[in-house]
Amino acid sequence: MADQSDFSRMEGATGRRILVAVDESEESMYALKWAVDFLHLDSTDTLILCYSRKANEGLGGPGFVLTPDVLIALEKYQDRVGEAVMQKARDICSGSPANVEEKIVKGDARDALCEVLRKVGPDFLVIGSHGYGTFKRTFLGSVSDYCVHHAKCPVMIVKKPHVGSQA
Repeated sequence: MADQSDFSRMEGATGRRILVAVDESEESMYALKWAVDFLHLDSTDTLILCYSRKANEGLGGPGFVLTPDVLIALEKYQDRVGEAVMQKARDICSGSPANVEEKIVKGDARDALCEVLRKVGPDFLVIGSHGYGTFKRTFLGSVSDYCVHHAKCPVMIVKKPHVGSQA
C-alpha cells in the first residue's frame, strides 16, 4: 500500500517514471490516453510502455502437435501484433512532451508486468481495466487486480467509461 510520501512525490514532481501497461484492448489504450491527458507530463518525465506477449511454450496438447513452421509463424504473428500495439501507443504519446521508452516482454501478463516493475522501479503503474465481474475475473484472472496486490509501487487503474454514462 502506498504511503503519503509516494503521493507527494508524484504530485507536481518532475522526472517521474510512469509505467503504462498496453495491449490490444481499447481499455489499455484508453488508460494510456488518460495518462497522457491528465498526468501533466513534461519533458523530464518518462512514459514506459510495456506490452506482454504470450509465450509459445506449452501450446499444443494431446493429439495437437505444432510443427516448427507453425511455431515460427506464430512468433512472426506475435511480433506484428506487438509492433502494431506499440505503434498505436506511440501515436497516442506523440503530442506529449514526455520521453517514451518501450518494453516488450514474453510470458503471462501478470507475472511479466510485475517483473518489469521490479526491474525498472517506476514511480507508479497505470493500467486499464476490462471491467470484468467477479465470475469472469475468477476464471480469466485480472492483470490489474494481480498488480494491485503484487506491485511495489502505487497502481492507478483506469476504467473506460461505458458509452452513454456520465464521465
